Amino acid sequence: MRIAVATLALLLPLAALPVAADPLDVAVGKALFDRMWVPSPASTRGSDGLGPLYTARSCAGCHAGGGGSRTAARPDGTIDPKALVVRLGSDAGPGDPVYGLQVQTLGTAVVAPEAAVAFDLVPSPDPALGPLVTGIRLDALAYGALPPATRTEARRAPALHGIGLLAGVPDDALNALADPADRDGDGISGRLGSGRFGWKALEPTVESQTTAALLTDLGLSTVDRPDHAGDCTAAEAACLRAPHGDGGHADGVEVPADALRTLVAYVSALPAPVAAPDPRGEALFRSAGCAACHVPELAGAGGQPVRAFTDLLLHDMGPGLEGGFPEGEASRAEWRTAALWGLGRAVRHGDRLLHDGRAATIDEAIRWHGGEAARARDRYRDLPPAEAARLLAYLEGL
Repeated sequence: MRIAVATLALLLPLAALPVAADPLDVAVGKALFDRMWVPSPASTRGSDGLGPLYTARSCAGCHAGGGGSRTAARPDGTIDPKALVVRLGSDAGPGDPVYGLQVQTLGTAVVAPEAAVAFDLVPSPDPALGPLVTGIRLDALAYGALPPATRTEARRAPALHGIGLLAGVPDDALNALADPADRDGDGISGRLGSGRFGWKALEPTVESQTTAALLTDLGLSTVDRPDHAGDCTAAEAACLRAPHGDGGHADGVEVPADALRTLVAYVSALPAPVAAPDPRGEALFRSAGCAACHVPELAGAGGQPVRAFTDLLLHDMGPGLEGGFPEGEASRAEWRTAALWGLGRAVRHGDRLLHDGRAATIDEAIRWHGGEAARARDRYRDLPPAEAARLLAYLEGL
């Protein structure tokens, strides 16, 4: 049985489908994306294996409709604790010896959550960059306080729309944009990361990004990441002893290869946002220097234009945006250029911006830019008010 393309289009309403995919695979993948997983053992074999520690019960729990975290500030000056996760690391890299890569706020009946998490918008240490930052509160830590060497970072889930198009951009196109030694002297020295996906460009493919999220956020094993205990560490004995949910699958994991293939097909087929053209706004965007990193258009598979506004490279964003620890090829201050397509949708939802939701507006997000982006930030700040307003309106339309 095959599902008509017209039916598939109803499932994916934003724009034309970005990749050629079997419609049945995409439809099955959507069902898996929305599936609410349950702990093992359970009568619903095939849907069990959640956790034992986790931060969401489904992919859609963080990416509703394929979008990103809903990070609008609440009236009490906090962000919904389900909208962000707390990543852990030290100067040695990602992870804590007891709590693992991420603080897990949910657990099964036999494994207690690692902690209760709250995110407060607190005064910035440098109000010239932005008025607020996202503060992290950890309570009821199940295994004691974090060691002094461990640092925390809040991270929001980015939107997934158009990710299949970004996967199709040839490596040669990114290599051509990279200039790690800043040979041209423009102050921009973008470089390739370990991959091209995630805030730190850690994962090379949609599949590897998906399996990383399944393991870390849901505690679900795959062939490439077969640890049934997910992000549990050797210090979390109850988690390691808890039942897992391979359900007799031939692959011996909770998300077997065929299921993962359909999930990746759905995510890869999520359509890219399409912006109305604004030549004057784009001219301001380019003249301010924003396009040096937020490259408006990349050549995708078969030369298909990909208007994502990113170069998929790592850039040093200065001390204001410096994180707590290095990851992969990225230093503490390096972040992969965020794709700006769909930015307007986030603004219309009232979502806060940047990796941890610290910026309430596009203006605030720009003012946080430093390092390689400092010149572009300063040009933006020097624009006449009418031109600055035109540029912001252009960005809100992406």
